[in-house]
Amino acid sequence: MAESFRRTALVRKTAGLSYYRIIEIMSIKTIVSWVTLGLVVLIVFLSRHELVKAWELMERVNLLILVLLIPLQLLAYYAAGQTIFSYLSKKGSISKIHWIERARLALELNFVNHTLPSGGVSGISYMTWRLGKYGVSPGRATSSQMIRYVAGFIAAIILIVLAVVAVTIDGEINRWIILVSSAIVFFMVFSTIGLIYLVNSRVRMDRVADWTSTSVNRLVRKITRGRKRKLLDEAKLLHFFTEIHDDYRELQRDWRVLTQPILWALVFTLADALLFWVTFWALGTPVNPAPILIAYVLASLAGFIVVTPGGAGAYEAIMVAFLAVAGIASGAAIAGIVLTRVIVLVTTIVLGYVFYQKAVLKHGNSRTTPERQ
Repeated sequence: MAESFRRTALVRKTAGLSYYRIIEIMSIKTIVSWVTLGLVVLIVFLSRHELVKAWELMERVNLLILVLLIPLQLLAYYAAGQTIFSYLSKKGSISKIHWIERARLALELNFVNHTLPSGGVSGISYMTWRLGKYGVSPGRATSSQMIRYVAGFIAAIILIVLAVVAVTIDGEINRWIILVSSAIVFFMVFSTIGLIYLVNSRVRMDRVADWTSTSVNRLVRKITRGRKRKLLDEAKLLHFFTEIHDDYRELQRDWRVLTQPILWALVFTLADALLFWVTFWALGTPVNPAPILIAYVLASLAGFIVVTPGGAGAYEAIMVAFLAVAGIASGAAIAGIVLTRVIVLVTTIVLGYVFYQKAVLKHGNSRTTPERQ
């Protein structure tokens, strides 16, 4: 009888713990979902004028041409995913994932970067979490995204050089195009060299790990007034940075691993920039794609710095201003840029939010086992 009571008590205790664990998980998921929804509403509010302008522009757009944006966007999302997955596949960290799943993950990443502007940090954190569901370690997942940025920088530099050559041949070159293009190339080269300098040294990576854990934990103690002593585990963080360093050392032994990410980054950049060119064409004002490409890269870089979700406002202003100095009428520039941005924004926010929510609801419990590939 006593044994029966003990078993009953144990079952009730276990059930209670499971219940409270479920409530805890559901609470976290609910908070994340509501915060994300609030950010989506904020983005729509900040873009309300652009949405109205885009609706008005739809009256004079050629829909047969504008529909070309659909395959271009699909290509861009897939290529963005491939800049990460092609590297992970070469490293043997991940096997076959359907191309639709890869495009979906890229869309989720884009959604997170749009709704949580943080210079790409939020997207890296989210993608590291998502890749963990496929059995990829945090260090390697982060390395793959660093590779994505480096490949993107290299692709952008190649395309900007080609764009400057194109506008020179076309006779549309001016000092502003040269100045802006040079500044973009300098920034990308300097950033890449700085990243290599950091990850090349185990000592420097250890210092960054130590500084990060110390600073974050000190901040947490101040915010919680000592109730929570530690958020980051020093040993785990050190292991994380060590993984990134080891990944880079492996990369030094075989730089050919970068070939596919760079090629896919070229495809992504071209496809994403061509969205604007197709919209100008659909509006009946075809323009030289070379200035659009330079303006696109410049606005994308600025989007990392601007704190508004999706770079709303600043992104459009930068592109319009550059295209104006490149000789494109401001009225035509505003129409083309605003309409493209609204279409891309709606696609990213609507589809991205749906896929993001599905991922959070499915994988919100950090103890979820890796998915079958």
